[in-house]
Amino acid sequence: MHPTDPHTPDSLDGDEPAPGRAPAWFRSRPVIGGAVAVLGAVAMLLSTQLDLGNIRVHVGIEGMQATILPIIIALAGILAVAMPAHRIFYGVIVLVGSVYSLVAVNLGGFFVGFLLGCVGGVMVVSWAPRRVAPVEDADAAPGAAEGHA
Repeated sequence: MHPTDPHTPDSLDGDEPAPGRAPAWFRSRPVIGGAVAVLGAVAMLLSTQLDLGNIRVHVGIEGMQATILPIIIALAGILAVAMPAHRIFYGVIVLVGSVYSLVAVNLGGFFVGFLLGCVGGVMVVSWAPRRVAPVEDADAAPGAAEGHA
């Protein structure tokens, strides 16, 4: 059987992923930074829905930004993982939203969501794909360029 035959067990075109595909996918994207940004957004969102004994922290129509801002931060974290080419844009969106959450969302989810969002945004912005070292051509022998046989 030839390696490019679609019926071979090791072919990359089959339904089952080849071993090593998932780690390569995770290395090619800012997954940890995006996940930390989403956790920060969840912490912000949960801080707006509190019930502390007989005191209920509730957000009315004037506080709609307390719901929209964490959604934007979570969406930017997910999109940074989905489209790593635009990671800097989405990381900056996460950072700006996290800093603005100090004013808009209960002190940034009582500082937990703010800190997680800032750390996730910095991780997304600073992530860079690995560079693959160029492989030398096996056919190009050292003396082949001068015409020596």
